[in-house]
Amino acid sequence: MRTYSTKTIKTITLLGILILFIMSNPPVQEETLARENKAHTCLIKEPLCNLKPRTIQHLEIPKCTQNDEILTYSAFVLSYNEEHEQASWVAYELTREETYAMYERSDKFIPDLRVKGQTADGKDYKGFGYDKGHLAPAGDMAWSSVAMQESFYYSNISPQEPGFNRGIWKKLEELVRQWARDNRSIYIVTGPVLKKGLPTIGKNKVSVPKYFYKIILDYREPDIKGIGFVIPNMRSNESLQKYALTIDNIEKLTGIDFFHLLPDEQEELIESTLNLKNWRFDTPDIVGKSSMAVMQCKSITKSGKRCKNKTKNPDGYCYLHENQTHTSRKTERYDTMN
Repeated sequence: MRTYSTKTIKTITLLGILILFIMSNPPVQEETLARENKAHTCLIKEPLCNLKPRTIQHLEIPKCTQNDEILTYSAFVLSYNEEHEQASWVAYELTREETYAMYERSDKFIPDLRVKGQTADGKDYKGFGYDKGHLAPAGDMAWSSVAMQESFYYSNISPQEPGFNRGIWKKLEELVRQWARDNRSIYIVTGPVLKKGLPTIGKNKVSVPKYFYKIILDYREPDIKGIGFVIPNMRSNESLQKYALTIDNIEKLTGIDFFHLLPDEQEELIESTLNLKNWRFDTPDIVGKSSMAVMQCKSITKSGKRCKNKTKNPDGYCYLHENQTHTSRKTERYDTMN
């Protein structure tokens, strides 16, 4: 039987301890790379299937601070950032019924007089080559004339590169409308990534963001799920999947706490999970203007004559006299915040 000296035994023991330590503690570099690549990995956590939705008012509204100027409209809520002269975020619910356009774009951009300071105006954008890019898209507001008009407030607008606004950002907006149709109802939070030192345009010094984000939550059974996107403010021919991130990643980037009203265990699971297979990325259905015939408004004016405005509203009333049931429902929901 071979015998070993005390020194040899100690050496073997120390080597064994060292090997066990290395196996249980991978190199920091690999751990860091794993974290960095996590955002682009299709993370699948089966317990999402077992989540049960709860009744939560204003679920789409991010956590607000004392410095936030929160403004509520008929179809969305936004937090206005005076330093950057645009919203930090715009939040709203989009239902399947609201994806069917009933009203034309107004294309009338208006300063928002509800903002305590002042918003940008047309002069700020003139000559700089940027589009007046919607945060809450006009296409998501075309179910109501009031919501459509409000979407053109400058508080809902950011400077966007034309190739971005008319390209990949528009493609994402159309895809999100398809997801609202697929899932009956989704919650959306969208905005620019605002940091100090951004370039500005116009006399009001409107910041030009380098990135824009959009976050979507489907909080209905059976497939409760969330997904986020951060896209550079430039033309891109890349697939939207390339820009998909977990909601956690976007919270770290923006410093905003999204969907904080979810129960803690649900918030942690939903916001850390990204499964691209749960979302439809094929070409969205073409759902534009309603195929309903244009008709004359049925309302009678104060002079006793029939209103001469034309409308596609199924109720038969123009934007001046439309049945406010749908708009009032959203307004009432948001008004309870005040």
